[in-house]
Amino acid sequence: MSEFEQLHPSLQYHVVNTLGWSTLRPTQLAAIAPIHAGTHCLLLAPTAGGKTEAAAIPILSRMLVEAWPGTSVLYVCPIKALLNNLEPRLSHYAGLVGRRVEVWHGDISQSRKNRALKDAPDILLTTPESVEAMLISARVDRPAWFGNLQAVIVDELHAFAGDDRGWHLRSVLHRLDQYLERPLQRIGLSATVSNPSELLAWLAPTGSRSVVGTASVSTDADVTIDHVGSLENAATVIARLHRGEKRLVFCDSRSSAEQLSSMLRTHAIRTFVSHASLSLSERRQAEAAFSEERDCVIVATSTLELGVDVGDLDRVVQIDSPSSVSSFLQRMGRTGRRTGDRRNCLFLTTNDNALLLALGVTQKWSEAWVEAAVPPAEPWHIVAQQALVLSLERGELPTQELVDLLHGSFPELHITDIEVLVEHLVGQQFLDRSEGVVRVGPHTESSYARGHYRDLLASFSGSQLLTGRHGAAEVGYIDPMVLTGERDERLLLLAGRSWRVTDVDWSKRIVWLEPAAGGGKARWMGGARSLGREVCQGIRTVLANGAAPTVTLSRRARTALEALAEEIPMSSGTNFVTSRSDGAPAQTWTFAGTRANRTLARQASIGGTKTRFDALSVQAPIAALPARLPDRIELARDEIAAFHESIKFADCVPRLLISRTIVARNFEVC
Repeated sequence: MSEFEQLHPSLQYHVVNTLGWSTLRPTQLAAIAPIHAGTHCLLLAPTAGGKTEAAAIPILSRMLVEAWPGTSVLYVCPIKALLNNLEPRLSHYAGLVGRRVEVWHGDISQSRKNRALKDAPDILLTTPESVEAMLISARVDRPAWFGNLQAVIVDELHAFAGDDRGWHLRSVLHRLDQYLERPLQRIGLSATVSNPSELLAWLAPTGSRSVVGTASVSTDADVTIDHVGSLENAATVIARLHRGEKRLVFCDSRSSAEQLSSMLRTHAIRTFVSHASLSLSERRQAEAAFSEERDCVIVATSTLELGVDVGDLDRVVQIDSPSSVSSFLQRMGRTGRRTGDRRNCLFLTTNDNALLLALGVTQKWSEAWVEAAVPPAEPWHIVAQQALVLSLERGELPTQELVDLLHGSFPELHITDIEVLVEHLVGQQFLDRSEGVVRVGPHTESSYARGHYRDLLASFSGSQLLTGRHGAAEVGYIDPMVLTGERDERLLLLAGRSWRVTDVDWSKRIVWLEPAAGGGKARWMGGARSLGREVCQGIRTVLANGAAPTVTLSRRARTALEALAEEIPMSSGTNFVTSRSDGAPAQTWTFAGTRANRTLARQASIGGTKTRFDALSVQAPIAALPARLPDRIELARDEIAAFHESIKFADCVPRLLISRTIVARNFEVC
């Protein structure tokens, strides 16, 4: 029997006769047997490589063969835009064989959710945060709602695994297993990563596993780097190039996305903007443009990097550079979908640092290298958050049962450390305990109970944004920090348009807006990016040897690179070179990455040398730096405090454990 013939006969019929496919792609065929067998799987394919179908078609087949009742499959995505984008396609596939799909996330109305609860869909498209909200909701009969689950499909697994949302997701899945006779089959979908077996083992720590597809990096693409010097110049270049084509422009901040959108509109370019701080209606307008428009520019942040189908796209333009090869591959993979087309990406860098980063990223890509997807180490603040929501979900439970559940969610961590954390939560009144049974404590209620514990459900930090409204229409969300200070007139950019702030209702968290002729500025608070050692070494290679032959440099970029190569000292014998000019402090070029340079700078400052650092260098002479990285780092109280605000739920974690989290994620030791 062929792989295709293993599918349920109804699916075989509809794939050929309704969908009109003569066959399935190799990854889709290879996924059938392990998914049918209930094996945990990681399905790998390039962007637009058919990963969704590789998971959905065998799962629908198994659903029919085994007659799964009720909601039997969760399809989990990191962003709502991807869920919205997938719904019509998955609903079509499911509908062909008499099954239903429903979406459940923060933008879905309560009435629609209530209908789903009364008439359970077969497949639920959702986010980890929405699943957790259901787990603690009094409206949801958890055994009935979750008791029929058989499998979970995790889209963009590499994106989850790369930050704390991955730990949160995996713990939520372990909690769902407690309502089932046998654990969920876990199926991850991922773009190219260099460690697929390790990534799958992290998603599914127990049970049989199978990696399907290839993790190889293709260097067949048209990649050009230009050095335009400013965002205004970038807007001019975009306005003049590729008229009549659909162009997707990536910016790495909401502020630059807003500014560029406004600039392009002054050039009479039909422009849409997409980022996480826009209202639902604004985001849907941009999403509609993906499939309906032709001659337009869509300006987006990384939210459109993750799998959203942008349709028949002609060009990808990158303002400055992403910080990883993985992000670059995802973004460039939006193109080249038509037969005979090649993937393409045009970098428009606005400063020298961005040019160097673009050169470093493309150098590593030219070597067919990509990052591993590595979950952040020592996730103690997520363990604490899960302890609190578990007590909400269960109402109350014995201390040892709580410890065991947490250890099941985080088997990489020592159970004795988990016990220390739980005792700390009790001691600080985040948990209340009597006769060995714990429940939500008064400190948790006072800190997080607002809005049905909404802030407790998100594992990541973020400002409590205000809602910008124009009349009855919701425009988007505004960082409250930009509204502080005394100014006669406040002008903002939001959804690519200028607005005048007419009033702020702090009690209702609403900012009232009126259209303005111009002059608005985009402002969001954000942190600096961290660069890894490998990309920084790629920058060093380019400075020493020139750009990779797979990359085309404009005349401006070539001139800027030559000037930077003259300015930054290089030595073939060592990675550590010191420069000094015009009486400035000595600067040691390490090309070692942000974490290593932060460590070197810290060790030098302990010796009395005042230092500054970035990913490429430390502002100190070589003699002031340690000869090697330390074996361990003990943070002082003020050092812990400096990182404390950036870690959500840090207050819930004892000092020793939060110190370990900070060191593991921000410093480098031998």
